[in-house]
Amino acid sequence: MFSAFRRRYLDVLASIYIYNEHRGYTSIDRVLEAVRVRCPDDHVFIAAIEKHRADERKHYTMFRRWFQLQGKMPLKVDRALGHIDRFVEIAFGRTIDDLDTQAVIHSDDLFERLCRVIMLTEMRGMKQVDALLKSPLVKADPVMVRIFKIVEKDEPSHWQPYQDWLDRTGRPQAKWTEKLTDFWIHRELLFLKIPLVFVNPWTPRRTDWADERENEPAPRPLAA
Repeated sequence: MFSAFRRRYLDVLASIYIYNEHRGYTSIDRVLEAVRVRCPDDHVFIAAIEKHRADERKHYTMFRRWFQLQGKMPLKVDRALGHIDRFVEIAFGRTIDDLDTQAVIHSDDLFERLCRVIMLTEMRGMKQVDALLKSPLVKADPVMVRIFKIVEKDEPSHWQPYQDWLDRTGRPQAKWTEKLTDFWIHRELLFLKIPLVFVNPWTPRRTDWADERENEPAPRPLAA
């Protein structure tokens, strides 16, 4: 029974992570567009976001490889299980897909708000990875441990560039309302939405990979 519980836990966990990693790197393309227009001479900031994008893509590929090793597809989860999805919806009043990139480019308030949302989301991700690497359920799977150790190493470089930009341009760091939103989203996912997926045996699986229609070479996959 414990083995079945652990398999289900890792299945749900990896399904949520692979969704969020894919959502992450595809959304960062629009962040890059905004930064290249607003800060064309800030090559360090641009390079840091390009690395962030590449890391998210790499993480997605590692989780895809984990599922391939398991011989199954991820569970079909959507933006209800996406931390950044929920954060953007609350902070901007619309989904990531409906977010107006041009409006963000031309508005100081919207752009710095977006930087804070990304920064807080990545900080939350780093804390979550630290907790997962201490979990006996995760430690029982050597491949999953290896994936999360790579994610752990990459995470600081994902939020620090946004924090640094806010600091050196004299913009406010995370506001208390944004911190409260981040806290609420995390608790909502942890204690409500994820358990509902865990106990629902009828959650369907994806029939294709989210990146199948993307014309870019995949990063080197994690070895078995």
